[in-house]
Amino acid sequence: MKKSILVIEDDPGIGMAIRDELEFEGFEVEVTQDGRVGLESVLRSAPHLIVLDLMLPGQNGFEVCREIRKRGIATPVVMLTARGHEADKIRGLELGADDYITKPFSLAELVARIRAVLRRSERPAGPDVIRHGIISVDVKKRQTLKADTLVDLTEKEFQILTLLMNRPGEVVTRDEFLKELWGEDVYVTPRTVDIHIAALRKKLEDNPEHPSYIVSVRNVGYKFNVER
Repeated sequence: MKKSILVIEDDPGIGMAIRDELEFEGFEVEVTQDGRVGLESVLRSAPHLIVLDLMLPGQNGFEVCREIRKRGIATPVVMLTARGHEADKIRGLELGADDYITKPFSLAELVARIRAVLRRSERPAGPDVIRHGIISVDVKKRQTLKADTLVDLTEKEFQILTLLMNRPGEVVTRDEFLKELWGEDVYVTPRTVDIHIAALRKKLEDNPEHPSYIVSVRNVGYKFNVER
């Protein structure tokens, strides 16, 4: 079965080039030039992966990505944009994008990154529901509960928490987070992990300034504390 890819790109020439290359590589491709139309397509029938331009009419790429994750749709997103500023990359990743490619780019690089993101998304998961104390994550429903209260996490925050809870009491290094959740071919820094951890603590901890669930291991990484 062919993997389906939705390309949301307002430049007709770039969109056509991406479509032709991906179809040549064996993918099934749909192209739209409007952010709102692209979002409607995802909500009707989510593809296997979305290539999402940042500067779009209707709704920009940030808004589209935010809405996709808000709806609980875990489809991988590769952001495609002319912007190269670190802040834009971090914002895109915080909203749940899985990779970020800056224009100009080679089609071969785009295909390689798409395949890498798809491979990561298909890795065998652990148990459907993971519980430690009053914290639980439901991998299939993409839901997090603290006691009986639903905690609203971004897709990347959910992935970080799931990784930590799958390895309770074990230190997960920043490099491991980057490799497991972003992939070796994606340029993000260890600081990106720290930013996501800080955001996760604000939603999960009783006192984010003195965390008791997700604790730091100085100069190494983080662990989920099962001894609190």
